[in-house]
Amino acid sequence: MIVRSPVPTSKGRRTRAALLQAGREAFEEHGYDAVRIDDVCRRARVSHGTFYTYFDSKEALFGEVAEAVVGEMFAASVVGAAAPDDPYARIEAANRLYLRAWAANSRLVRMLEQAATADGRFGRLLLELREVFVRRGADGLRRLQEQGLADPSLDPRLTAVMLGGMVEHFAHVWLDLGEELGEESGEEAAVDHLTRLWARAIGLTPTSIPATEEGA
Repeated sequence: MIVRSPVPTSKGRRTRAALLQAGREAFEEHGYDAVRIDDVCRRARVSHGTFYTYFDSKEALFGEVAEAVVGEMFAASVVGAAAPDDPYARIEAANRLYLRAWAANSRLVRMLEQAATADGRFGRLLLELREVFVRRGADGLRRLQEQGLADPSLDPRLTAVMLGGMVEHFAHVWLDLGEELGEESGEEAAVDHLTRLWARAIGLTPTSIPATEEGA
């Protein structure tokens, strides 16, 4: 878990926010390895010494930037109360929102994954940040099982890990690497297929799947 130093004043909070923003911009533009603390300080318009008032290393700054990015992705992919109550429609909405959140933030997420291969601290951080998505998926599946709408034999957490990994990997291959999906290579086709796969994997009952999807 990231441990932050207390920031008691509004000026301190502004300075800290400026450093986080400067760090995020520098990491996105140049990659983790190429960024130096001096680069961040110059962007934030603070002294080198001021940096260490708020962060003890570049690694600590990057960890908080990554945490903020994943937090933004989580918030951006939340299916709100305004979405339909139908489970299939909510899975579809969640997949759509996640793909859009990935498109906006994937560079830093992939950067964290690369850093994790060389530093166990980032590996633990990556798992910790992904856990918020896993927990949400597991809770959703558990509710469907309790309602008799999903396969009761599935382990909710393990299923969420696996299906979440499917969506994340697809997002990377399609949006980052440029995988072609054929003639229907747009968002609608991607969301449609992801949702069908997810629904069938959890055994979502036919009564909760649109008639056009049954037998497709």
